[in-house]
Amino acid sequence: MSFNNVEAISPTAEDLWQEVRKEARHNEDEVLGDLTRPSIIDQPDLQSALAYLLARKLSNDFIRKSVIFSLVRDFLRAMPDVGNIMAADLHSIRKRDLAATNHMVPFLFFKGFHAVQAYRLANWLWHQNRRSLAQYIQSRASEVFAVDIHPAARLGKRIMFDHGTGIVIGETSVVEDDVALLQNVTLGGTGKESGDRHPKIRRGALIGTGAKVLGNIEIGEGAKVGAGSIVLKSVAPFTTVVGNPAHPVGRPHVALPALTMDQSLPPFSYVI
Repeated sequence: MSFNNVEAISPTAEDLWQEVRKEARHNEDEVLGDLTRPSIIDQPDLQSALAYLLARKLSNDFIRKSVIFSLVRDFLRAMPDVGNIMAADLHSIRKRDLAATNHMVPFLFFKGFHAVQAYRLANWLWHQNRRSLAQYIQSRASEVFAVDIHPAARLGKRIMFDHGTGIVIGETSVVEDDVALLQNVTLGGTGKESGDRHPKIRRGALIGTGAKVLGNIEIGEGAKVGAGSIVLKSVAPFTTVVGNPAHPVGRPHVALPALTMDQSLPPFSYVI
């Protein structure tokens, strides 16, 4: 089971930004004009708008907005493909989240989207050997968005953090393309072990609300982890697990459950 055409239907950063600007111009609430005008309408492209947004969110009394803005612009110039990756993240949320009534709403208001883009900046800084600054971005993003992603973690494209609050992703975690994590998910270690000690979440997996996935284990492609589960062992591809400790109860109803956000469980899932 595999979805091979997901990337093909993701718009470019340029095309998506024209759609977002159109949505902002048709916004009927005059109060929001003071937000949408500088954040969207006055911005020439998605990259500039994200630099403006992250500068507002991540600056404080010690590091000014202009400094963060320049830092994000430097990152985007150095990594030109990232603009399209950010656009794919945003479009994926629009397609998968019923609360995202257009692209403008998650761009302005969804802190899960903001947290992933802040991570992308921090990850670039980490690999530029500017690790203290990367950890500042991590810390500030955790304060502002209530999402804590270590800069060294590896995240793919079209990632969705639904609600976002309380998500923690450890240093050696891997989160592949098209994964969805709901609120209060932890991808953590099991103690004080060093080295490669965090989970690997494969493509299209869906990790339900409050689930804890601990240790250097693998959640296979298209797997589903039920809400509140504690996962201490690897999960096979296209398998649904629930409970504490988590155990298999069947297979997801679709190939990549993160794409449909289908959190239903098979009728026999209560069997231990």
